[in-house]
Parts: sequence; C-alpha cells; structure tokens
Amino acid sequence: MKNIKETIMHVIFMLSACISILAVAMICFFLFANGLPAIGKIGVFQFLLGMTWKPGNNIYGILPMILGSIYVTAGAIVVGVPIGILTAVFMSRFCPRTLYKIIKPAINLLAGIPSVVYGFFGMVVIVPVMARFGDGKSMASASLLLGLMILPTIIAVSESSINAVPDSYYEGALALGATHERSVFFAVLPAAKSGILAGVILGIGRAIGETMAVIMVAGNQARLPKGLFKGVRTMTANIVLEMGYATDLHREALIATAVVLFVFILIINLSFSILSRKSEV
Repeated sequence: MKNIKETIMHVIFMLSACISILAVAMICFFLFANGLPAIGKIGVFQFLLGMTWKPGNNIYGILPMILGSIYVTAGAIVVGVPIGILTAVFMSRFCPRTLYKIIKPAINLLAGIPSVVYGFFGMVVIVPVMARFGDGKSMASASLLLGLMILPTIIAVSESSINAVPDSYYEGALALGATHERSVFFAVLPAAKSGILAGVILGIGRAIGETMAVIMVAGNQARLPKGLFKGVRTMTANIVLEMGYATDLHREALIATAVVLFVFILIINLSFSILSRKSEV
C-alpha cells in the first residue's frame, strides 16, 4: 500500500511539472507564431528601431516603448532595490520583536494590494507632487510607483535569504573583533547575496511587466522619452491600450511587441542564472 501511494504521488508530481512546462511551451508557441510574421512584414530594424508608432499609417516602430520600459524599470530599481534590501537587513538583524510584529504584516499587506489601487494612489498622491517639476504623469511618477510596488517582493525574499545564513558567519565575525553592524554587512549580507539577487530579479520582472498602475501615471505618450518629468509609454501599456480595437497587422504588431517583452524577461532570467553560477564558484 505504501508503494502504491508513493507511485500515485510521483505521478501527480510529474503531471504537475509537465503541465507547467506545457503551459510555458504553449505561451511561447502562441507568441512567436503570431508575432514573428508581423516582424517579418514590418521589418526587423524598422520594428525594433523605428521611432514612430502610427497604426493608422501602418507605421510600427516600438523603440520609444522599449526605451520607456527600460527607463521606468531602471528608475524602479533605483528606488526599490536599496530600500528593499536595507529594510530586509533591518527586519532580520536590527528590528525589535514588538516593531517586527507591526512591520511584517504591513509589508505582507503591500504585496496583496491590487495594481489598480496602486495606480489610484499614484494619481492622487504622486502625480500632483511630480506636477510641480514638469508633467505630473511622467517617467518619474511611474518609476516611483513601481519602486513602491516591488518592495514587498524584494523585502520578503531578501529577508528569508538573510535568515537562512548560518549563525556561524555572524558569530565568527564577532569573534574576530567586528562590531554588530560590520558582522551583518560584511559577513552575513555577502553570504546571502544569491538569494537577495533572486529577490531583485523577481522585483525587476514585476516592474517590467506591470501594466495597470503604469497606464494610470506614466502619461502614455508614444514618443521617445524626453526627460524624467515627461510622459512615457511602456510596451505593456502599448499592448493594453490598443489591443481592444486592433485588427490585422496592427494586432499582429502588438503581439510582436509582446514577443519583445517576453524576450526581455528571458534575458533577465538568463542573466540571473549566469550571475548565480558565478557567485557559487
């Protein structure tokens, strides 16, 4: 009976893994089968390096959206990564237990807030503040909002990685005469860098793939980014804004934009795998 149960569970786990792989394969097939022909019709360089997006004139250049996605994601990294890592360090090694019981549920609550609620917060709070420096709905507003949105992911993964470091690292540093702060930042934190990097990559993946909140605060102007306080359109926003009424080549071009976005995510994950292997050597 025990062997039968183990066999059944083995089959269930195998089927679950196969379903996951099949889902990814089907997504890849759909995107590339529908997107690559459009890139061929438009022209690879015209599509990827074109600076004008005018579906009414059959002009499909997504360079402004590519740069918009990169700039907004980079801004989110600048805002979210340092705050997220330092918060994780504080919660793991410096935070009093009474304060921890307040901060931890608050961060978990941040992770569960819907994107549209973040978007409303950005429209009501962030956009009016940024309007003092330029356009309220701008790259700066989107970067700041995305920086807030990726905090829960970075904090949770980084804190778990720091807590997983054996106490011998910290105790050994203390034994060598290091202070509490030096022991944490120069012994414990480097040992947890692989897990922290994983949290950062997950945060980047959320930032580059976020749509609703970005639409509400970025300005959605399909042109080359002209400044930190000017409007911008990302690839995800471009797809959502126009997919509802797109037809023929226009629709195929939007799917091709999704292909480019998918490739971006693959590059990010591949880079993480390479960096993780180097850190283990």
